[in-house]
Amino acid sequence: MADKQISLPAKLINGGIAGLIGVTCVFPIDLAKTRLQNQQNGQRMYTSMSDCLIKTIRSEGYFGMYRGAAVNLTLVTPEKAIKLAANDFFRHHLSKDGKKLTLLREMLAGCGAGTCQVIVTTPMEMLKIQLQDAGRIAAQKKLMAAQAQLSSSSVVGAAEPAVETRTTATQITRELLRSKGITGLYKGLGATLLRDVPFSIVYFPLFANLNKLGQKDPNVKAPFYVSFLSGCVAGSTAAVAVNPCDVIKTRLQSLQRGVNEDTYSGILDCTKKIWQKEGPMAFLKGAYCRALVIAPLFGIAQVVYFIGIAEFLLDMLPKHRA
Repeated sequence: MADKQISLPAKLINGGIAGLIGVTCVFPIDLAKTRLQNQQNGQRMYTSMSDCLIKTIRSEGYFGMYRGAAVNLTLVTPEKAIKLAANDFFRHHLSKDGKKLTLLREMLAGCGAGTCQVIVTTPMEMLKIQLQDAGRIAAQKKLMAAQAQLSSSSVVGAAEPAVETRTTATQITRELLRSKGITGLYKGLGATLLRDVPFSIVYFPLFANLNKLGQKDPNVKAPFYVSFLSGCVAGSTAAVAVNPCDVIKTRLQSLQRGVNEDTYSGILDCTKKIWQKEGPMAFLKGAYCRALVIAPLFGIAQVVYFIGIAEFLLDMLPKHRA
């Protein structure tokens, strides 16, 4: 596919459509991943992904699983579009006379795509994490208040537990811009690069080579199910490989902490404290959730991308103009 002329508008639209469909399908699992990763060895609220989702529905309702989804649905279009289009762009310019890309050049193209996407990914993740984790912190506070109320039940007129005040992405954005400027939205940029660049280095070459296994002819696209399965396998593999970086990024970007939870000054400080206080297995928290999120997300993305829905829509435009 290196010799195929890139249609940038089509790639952007395809990436956006794929992102919207994918996020809608897997967002509850992503919420569980964030809450599990942010749990420290203090007041643990959830034991597993299913436990997290069940407790979330009980305390926050069905739509509680979609807290922060609006941010993702708004920004996932440019984020996925930039990632997929940038990878195509770099692959196109790194290929020589239409020849097959070497593995190193495929990895360089992935590196370029991962670097470009953090422009959108960092603020998107920053806002999403605050909204996703708010329910965990509120539930923790309610539990602590209930325990305190039980211990002082003999006291007349015990204070009622505070009602959770829900903040919106707009309120968080305004507060960050007011207090810290644009850099407030880019907190954890280094950790995001540390996650997304290696992810793209692993994902794109792996997908391209798996997808080629289903091509009977190099000039003919692989069947849609091959693209889907290739996206799923490559996505889940890359997701698990970089999960330690994702844990660090999630912890660094969280503005609020639960009871007895550590704060971090940077990537090294976060890594050191997690290793010392929670052990090496803590870096794999939420790994299976992340694999379950990324696999269908990128499977769907590659199917939409290779089917070429946007090309079909763009081809129809002149007919309507006539």
